[in-house]
Amino acid sequence: MFMTQKAEKIAKILQENNPYPKTELDHKNDYELSVAVMLSAQTTDKKVNQVTPKLFKKYEDWENLANANPTEVGEIIRQVNFYKGKAERLVKAAQMVVSGFDSKLPRSMDELTKIPGIARKSANVIMQEAWGIAEGIVVDTHVSRVSQRLGLTREKDPKKIEKDLMEVLPKNYWRNFSGNAVLHGRYTCIARKPKCDECTLNKVCPSVFKV
Repeated sequence: MFMTQKAEKIAKILQENNPYPKTELDHKNDYELSVAVMLSAQTTDKKVNQVTPKLFKKYEDWENLANANPTEVGEIIRQVNFYKGKAERLVKAAQMVVSGFDSKLPRSMDELTKIPGIARKSANVIMQEAWGIAEGIVVDTHVSRVSQRLGLTREKDPKKIEKDLMEVLPKNYWRNFSGNAVLHGRYTCIARKPKCDECTLNKVCPSVFKV
């Protein structure tokens, strides 16, 4: 019970400070969002945003991307890490969306994670950002670090961390916590020198000024 109360208090503080957190990946629709999310693995959002304008100009939708040459896609996105593999997965993903889902991105976790390049974390981001659907909690490196420092989990594996967070956080906070924890870890609770003095959670964090 105590952990649930603590988790809800943390979620409330984050939500009060930022009621509507948004991804920093530039996009105009769920097609662009999902492609950007797939490109963002082990690559900064800033770098992804540098390559997607040209990519989206040449491949405007799933149909265009499904007919693309992976090598040509790779040349456009070569600034992102593992661009060759990502280019191949993007084309395969587009082909599956076109052939298997009538060119429309499915809105369920089970179906999204069948698409090449979309694992659970990516699916959570897409569903929350595009449609406001929260079937889980986004767990990237930032959320992992923040959750561990706040004492909400002792796990290291993202799937286990998500399970712990889903157990202690009421579902109505899942979407907001996901977005806010990512931003909090990116700009405040950073890896080497967290900015504890300016952190809105410093009164409830057991790791404050200890890292």
